[in-house]
Amino acid sequence: MIKNEIVALRALEPSDVDILYQWENDTHLWNVSNTLAPFSKYQLQQYIKHSHLDIYQTQQLRLMIEHAGNNEVVGMVDLFDFEPFHHRGGIGIMIHDKWRGEGLAFEALQLFVGYLFGHLGLHQVYATVGEDNEASVNLFQKSGFELTGRRKEWCRRGGLYADELFFQKINRR
Repeated sequence: MIKNEIVALRALEPSDVDILYQWENDTHLWNVSNTLAPFSKYQLQQYIKHSHLDIYQTQQLRLMIEHAGNNEVVGMVDLFDFEPFHHRGGIGIMIHDKWRGEGLAFEALQLFVGYLFGHLGLHQVYATVGEDNEASVNLFQKSGFELTGRRKEWCRRGGLYADELFFQKINRR
């Protein structure tokens, strides 16, 4: 477990299937996760069952975020597009509505990036964020990510298109 006094990051457990089922099938989150169809409990059980596989094999890692004060699951953080040769990967983070605005995403992101740079030896991480997602834009900027690009009209939101921002954080140590 990776933790500080505010949050803890832990591996997926079989008991997480219900909360994953709820979050992965929440259509309000689909714009930020690029999800197009619902997940079944069986699919999520299989995902959890295979989540112990080596990151170099799966090229991804998902950890659950717990509130350190009461051990309640408040969100999740992902490494995806893990590229071991180039020492880079993408990051996604989600804090459930009930817990937003309490600084938990910032704490979890600091822990996760520290783990990725320190333990996995990544050189850089990136995140893509819709320009209309103010909370995430602010989170990544506050966390020391640099805005390095913009994809024009990249994401469809109903009948409109929004730009997607590209953030990078490079480990200069």
